[in-house]
Amino acid sequence: MNKKVIALLFKDVLLEFRQKHSFYGILLYIAATVFVLYLSMPDTPESSVWNSLFWVIQLFVCVNAVAKSFLQENKGRMLYFYSIASPVQFIAAKLIFNMGLMLIMSLISLVLFVTFLGSPVADFQLFIGITILGGTGISLVFSLMSAIAAKAQQNAALIAILGFPVILPQLLILIKLSKSAFGEVFRDGAVLQLAGLTILMDLLVIVLSVILFPYLWKD
Repeated sequence: MNKKVIALLFKDVLLEFRQKHSFYGILLYIAATVFVLYLSMPDTPESSVWNSLFWVIQLFVCVNAVAKSFLQENKGRMLYFYSIASPVQFIAAKLIFNMGLMLIMSLISLVLFVTFLGSPVADFQLFIGITILGGTGISLVFSLMSAIAAKAQQNAALIAILGFPVILPQLLILIKLSKSAFGEVFRDGAVLQLAGLTILMDLLVIVLSVILFPYLWKD
């Protein structure tokens, strides 16, 4: 990995540690949401409901966790980054950091879901793998949307407006793919096709980020 990418990534990690209130705020959001679901459901929800609720919460957690990624960078700081790094290096560091952050949030959400709502999952290892894959994809999409919104005069609402139509197909695929971990029978090769499609969409977002961000960078 490029030294400048590592330095930029370390900067984001250090900034996150210094602004612990933001990290803890997201954790509180996850815990409060899952606890409210626990209070409203006396019994363990059936697998389809459990699965859908899990991914919808991942979506909103990602919006809260990733949206600030570019919005917190002021013009003066961006001008400094412009002088020391290339746009590809900068966006690569942001994507890696957001993927790591979303991975942590997704696993914490999974632990809380299992603790409060039980676990109808039949193949837990498979579901963890799908959670990692899905969290990565969602974070990539909203990282790109955050970069675009940051150039639209810091308008955070633009992230949701741009992101939700883009993320919905991927979210539906993840919900469908996750059903394989609940024991639902798929035709031969269907699970691999869905997983491959998800990975392909993730790669497409990465390519688009690398192509489009230099134009945003120059603005």
